[in-house]
Amino acid sequence: MDNIVLVGMPGAGKSTVGVILAKTLGMGFVDTDLEIQRSHGKLLQDMIDEYGIEGFLRAEERTILGGSYKHAVIATGGSAIYSDKAMAFLKKQGIVIYLRADLETIQRRISNIATRGIAMGRDQTLGDIYNERTPLYEKYADIIIDCGGRDAEGVVESILEGLERSNP
Repeated sequence: MDNIVLVGMPGAGKSTVGVILAKTLGMGFVDTDLEIQRSHGKLLQDMIDEYGIEGFLRAEERTILGGSYKHAVIATGGSAIYSDKAMAFLKKQGIVIYLRADLETIQRRISNIATRGIAMGRDQTLGDIYNERTPLYEKYADIIIDCGGRDAEGVVESILEGLERSNP
């Protein structure tokens, strides 16, 4: 296992869990949202406002495909799963773990929905994108971790157990 790729909804804990997981396993950590911001010199929300959702998704795909990931935990943006190319690229390089959190948990954790940089239409709700993305997260996942009722350390423990089961 060279890389561990975390996918899931905004607010599922990919970045928080990813840092702890990387420290626990002695791996590097990459947050693709931060890589997109760094490479474009703009906040995610500013990119969505300026380029539109499709333009943002293309920028996200280019950033992921241009990444060089070696022995790292990779926290993807919640919309990375819209790109078959990006997900195929990530799956070739590591194991994909879906951090599943229920909609109520996601809604409770995201208080800054208008400025967070979530790729969603103005007429869409968090529930709409949750329902739209869930089958895609499940499609690409090698391991699904239920984050409900667990803190970040508990999720990391579940990931370690899942990795052990999948690679005895």
